[in-house]
Amino acid sequence: RVAFSLLTKLLEDFASFKPDWQKETANEGVSWPQLENDIAKYQDPSNADQIMKIQKSLDETRDVLHNSIDNVLARGEKLEDLVERSGELSSQSKLFYREAKRANSCCAVV
Repeated sequence: RVAFSLLTKLLEDFASFKPDWQKETANEGVSWPQLENDIAKYQDPSNADQIMKIQKSLDETRDVLHNSIDNVLARGEKLEDLVERSGELSSQSKLFYREAKRANSCCAVV
């Protein structure tokens, strides 16, 4: 796709640069500096083709979203662990309170 767009652009640019190129019969080189500029530009296809540039941007955005979702899920698991630990701590503190109350009930302070 990028190669075809490069060739189309080069053909159009060359036709405007040398409109009578089809009538040439001499076999001689033509100096056309725009050719090297366009080839250098098209070395990175994402810079030359807007669709590829958008696709690359979408791919990067998708990767960031996947990482964010993974981080949120990991946080959710950590929160579940904290809730579970706090429940265990609560039940242990209730048990400790009952045991302490039973142990202190034998000794009344007057």
